[in-house]
Amino acid sequence: MRLRHAGGATVHLGYCTNVHPAEELAGILAQLDTYAVPVREALGVDLLGLGLWLAAPVAAELAADARPRRRVRAELAHRGLEVVTLNGFPYAAFQAPVVKGDVYHPDWTTPERLAYTLDLARVLADLLPDDAARGSVSTLPLAWRRPWDTARADAARRRLDRLAAGLAAVERDTGRPVRVGVEPEPGCVVESTGQAGALLAGADPERLGVCLDLAHLACAWEEPAEALDRLAAAGLPVVKVQVSAALEATDPAGSADALRRWVEPRFLHQTRAAGCAAATGVPAPRSGPYPADPADPAWAADDLDAALAARLPGPWRVHYHVPLHAPPEPPLGSTVPVLRAALAALYAGPDAGCDHLDVETYTWGVLPASRRPRGAAELAAGIAAELAFTRDELVALGLTPAGRATPTGVRR
Repeated sequence: MRLRHAGGATVHLGYCTNVHPAEELAGILAQLDTYAVPVREALGVDLLGLGLWLAAPVAAELAADARPRRRVRAELAHRGLEVVTLNGFPYAAFQAPVVKGDVYHPDWTTPERLAYTLDLARVLADLLPDDAARGSVSTLPLAWRRPWDTARADAARRRLDRLAAGLAAVERDTGRPVRVGVEPEPGCVVESTGQAGALLAGADPERLGVCLDLAHLACAWEEPAEALDRLAAAGLPVVKVQVSAALEATDPAGSADALRRWVEPRFLHQTRAAGCAAATGVPAPRSGPYPADPADPAWAADDLDAALAARLPGPWRVHYHVPLHAPPEPPLGSTVPVLRAALAALYAGPDAGCDHLDVETYTWGVLPASRRPRGAAELAAGIAAELAFTRDELVALGLTPAGRATPTGVRR
C-alpha cells in the first residue's frame, strides 16, 4: 500500500515475507498466490507492497541473470504487488525447526555477508517500480556480541566500506539508488540506537543507515523520539522501519505460567528488564571497539526460558514479535504503545521520517497453539489485519491512502 505524507513524500507500507519458508524461486513465486494476493484482496487495495526475503542462493541466482529478475517483476505486477525493500538479515533457513543464533551467521566480518547484500541490492534495483524514489535492504547489526574484538570490528568496517562502494556502483549501473540499514537487535554488537551511532560513525549516509525495528527498540527500553534524535545527531538516516511489537510482562514473577506458554524452540527471544544499560542509548564503557559481553545478567537474558530461570526483575520486554492487532491475553501485553509513539515521532512532523515501512511478524508459526493460524487462509487474514492496523495508525497521524492505477493484468 502507498500513503501520502503531508510533506509530499510517498510512504510505502507492506509486509515482510520472511514469515514464509520458501527458499527457491518456484516456491517464492507460489507464495504470491497463496498469501500475498489474498492479503491484497482482503485489504481491498489495487497495490500491495512486499518486503521480500530472498535466501542467499536464490539472491545469487537472480543477481547473476536478468531474465529471472524480469520474470519476478512481471509476476509481481500481474498480481498487483510491488517491492521497494528486501529483508537481508537472515541468510538462509529462517523458518527451519531450530534457528536461534544461526540467524547471525555469516556476519559482517565475512565476505559471504557482503556478497549476499550486494546481490540483494542488484536484484532490488531491477524490481523497483519505475516511480519509486529508491530501494532499501535491512541487514544484521554487524554480529552477535560474542566473539567481538578489534580485529573483527576492523574487518566489519572494511566490508561496510566496500558495501557503500558497491551500492554506488549499482546506482551508476542501473540509475536506481539502494540503501542498506543496519538493524539494532538485543544481544548483538549493535543493540541500541546509541550503539549504532557510535559504531557506524563515519559511514556513508547516502548509502548506509539504520533499519529501525520497533519491537527491538522497545526491548532496548528506548524512548522513540529520543532514539530518533540520537540517530539524527549521528548523521544516520532511518532507511527502513519494521513495524513490530514485542511481548511485555509487567509482573513476570506473577505471569510465569503465562510466559512459559511462549517458550518455543525455533527463535531466540532475548529478554530485557527495565533499566537496562541499552536504554540510555550509550555504549557501555569499553577498552576495545565494544565490550566482550555487554549483556548484564542482572537485567538481560538471551532467551525467554533463561530469563524465567534467572528470575530477572520486572517488568520485561521480550524479543517475540506478536500480532499488532491482537495483543496477548492478560496478564501479558505488547509494546504497541511504543510502536504508536515511534510512528508519531516519525510521521507527525512536517516531513516523513522514513518512506519504507514493513510489517514484520515472522513468528506466526511459533505462537502459542491457541493463537497460531490454522492454514494459509488464516495466516493471510492475520497479515491483512496487521496491515490494516498499521494503515489506520498512519491515517490517524494525517497520512492519506495514495491510489495508483491498477497495472495491466492484475487479478481482482
